[in-house]
Amino acid sequence: MKNKKLAAFVLAITLTLQSFAGEGMWMPNLLKLLNEKDMKDAGMQISADDIYNTQKSSIKDAVCLFGGGCTAEVISDKGLILTNHHCGFDAVQQLSSIENDYLKNGYWAKSLTEEKPCPSLTVTFIVDIVDVTDAIISAANADTITEAQRVEIIKKNIADCEAKKTAETKLGAQVKSFFGGNKYYLFVIEIFKDVRLVGVPPSSIGKFGADGDNWMWPRHTGDFSVFRIYSNKENKGAEYASDNVPYKPKYSLPINLSDVKENDFTMVYGFPARTTEFLPSQAIDIVRNINDPTKVSIRTKKLGIWDAAMRANDTTRLQYAAKYASVANGWKKWQGEIRGIDRLNAIEKRKKQETDLFNKAKSNTEKQAIEKLYNELNIAYNNYKQLSKMRDLYNEAALGVELISFCNSINNVLVKIADSKTNDEEKKKEAEKIKSAAKRFYKDCNFKIDAIVYDAIFSDLNDAVFDISLINEIKILFNNKFPNAKDFYANSIFTNKPKALILLDSAMSKTEIIKNDIAFKLTMILVNYYNKNIAQQIIQSENKLNALNRLYIKKTTESFSDKKFYPDANSTLRVAFGNVKPYKPRDGVQYNWYTTYKGILEKEDAKNDDFIVHPKLKTLFMNKDFSKYADKNNDLRIAFIASNHTTGGNSGSPVLNAKGELIGTNFDRNWEGTMSDIMYDSEQCRNIILDIHYTLFVIDKFGGAGYLLDEMKIVN
Repeated sequence: MKNKKLAAFVLAITLTLQSFAGEGMWMPNLLKLLNEKDMKDAGMQISADDIYNTQKSSIKDAVCLFGGGCTAEVISDKGLILTNHHCGFDAVQQLSSIENDYLKNGYWAKSLTEEKPCPSLTVTFIVDIVDVTDAIISAANADTITEAQRVEIIKKNIADCEAKKTAETKLGAQVKSFFGGNKYYLFVIEIFKDVRLVGVPPSSIGKFGADGDNWMWPRHTGDFSVFRIYSNKENKGAEYASDNVPYKPKYSLPINLSDVKENDFTMVYGFPARTTEFLPSQAIDIVRNINDPTKVSIRTKKLGIWDAAMRANDTTRLQYAAKYASVANGWKKWQGEIRGIDRLNAIEKRKKQETDLFNKAKSNTEKQAIEKLYNELNIAYNNYKQLSKMRDLYNEAALGVELISFCNSINNVLVKIADSKTNDEEKKKEAEKIKSAAKRFYKDCNFKIDAIVYDAIFSDLNDAVFDISLINEIKILFNNKFPNAKDFYANSIFTNKPKALILLDSAMSKTEIIKNDIAFKLTMILVNYYNKNIAQQIIQSENKLNALNRLYIKKTTESFSDKKFYPDANSTLRVAFGNVKPYKPRDGVQYNWYTTYKGILEKEDAKNDDFIVHPKLKTLFMNKDFSKYADKNNDLRIAFIASNHTTGGNSGSPVLNAKGELIGTNFDRNWEGTMSDIMYDSEQCRNIILDIHYTLFVIDKFGGAGYLLDEMKIVN
């Protein structure tokens, strides 16, 4: 009896420690079943029903997917939403010009009429989450079918399920896979297509530190922007219309201005994009030694070229700002991931887990099955190694050239237009896509810079991807020589903007002229070669790996039944909880858990665009004009860190206190913890949060848009 009590006590302590550590991206509809006690043990004062509820309004109704890859939160009963500066960056760039440079100078609407519509920007709310596993995998687990057949059956079942739910609810429906295809959930969604810019700080605040500070702590970036959701008169999502009105949300987050303290409970609610916590050891090895180094190497060259050009010219800076930020984000993250995998010894840890899984088998038959699985995984991943490198080289070095990528996007549309199944109305819509894509492309592309990129990174393809037949085919196109940038760009109509726009304006009737362009031809040689010789092999290889990984995950979750498992992130709504905590990045170094305005002044460098402090902001700092946003020491806090498990897609996520009140906006992770996409480390993994005090201070004292605070519910 004593031993049983002791075991139960140890298990309880273990789970409590796991809760405080912060690992996990939990499904909100399962919190009541799995996590409520752990969350309350960690300090939460509300219930799981307050977080997720389909019978009444709850916090989930204030959390939305912003665009296609970030999170935002509703902070007023008039549809005001808060997200990151880098999440709204692309929308602000599209609204900017040399004359009205909102990226550089910021923008603050003084009334509803000054709020600027953002074409193509949407926000999406989750209405309901339903387990549809049985409906999706029925008839898909038979031993007599291949993995490819299983995939097709599941695709059909998903389409049927989504269509049925859409017909029932008159809303959107998406089915997503979890635990490697062992579970399926359907998400009922409501999309709003009229989103308008309300306010954004200048880049000197919103991007302070820029790429030098990206993924780093301590941090002093005012990474936020403010938008508003508009609806039709019935409060439903609708396309932009001048008579649309501010959306009345089901729930808006109260904002708490109390000082955050060390060990305080924190909760992140958002749409994490992708993690791979269940990777076998062989897969982690490929990430560490093949994928990440390949991508980092190519992007290093590309970013160096872009950076030099952007610093030399303001027009170029505007053209490439969003693209640079996007490319640099992954580049720096992968470097941190390599370092973290090594420091955590992740490959060996996963091997030990696999050994433990084998040893837990209760019979020789089960051990033989696991051993067979491991052998098949070894063979499959060995076959996948070179294919995955070739894929990364193609995506980064071939499609990393803007002109090639543009020609590829044109071809994708032409294929749809040529499809006999596409009716005339759909063909017209596809042709319109070419025109709109062309306008965006020519607005933000400099061919002189792209040519330098071409010469710098295209050579990366030669030895690793190109076989002799492909090289010969390319040489024939360019008079028996391998093309340099001059050969490639000089004779293409697509490098002549006026002529190209006229041609693409009549794409449906000028298809043959487009296809005969030399840049288009080279692109098609590359695309066709990749699709024929690489892509098909990757599909076959991944089908095999998916089947094996599904079994691997199933055996792992079943064998370690004393542990609570969370599914990998897949851009669906999740909750992460933890605590405000400092950390030690290396021997002899201790990082505090929050930063203040003093760090901005310490980092100031008038000769470095990334660390320029706006004169008005500096005056406010020097006068300590912090108003109600100061902490108990009369300091203005900028950011803080906590142990919440986050990843890409959590950018802009609300960070809530124990009462479910907004205390900050998630915007980054520390570099030492970027391996958390593969393996979480409680000692090193920290999410970086913009303190709500600094957000409101910038809106009110710097931006002069204090009227926005009148919409918010602010408490202490």
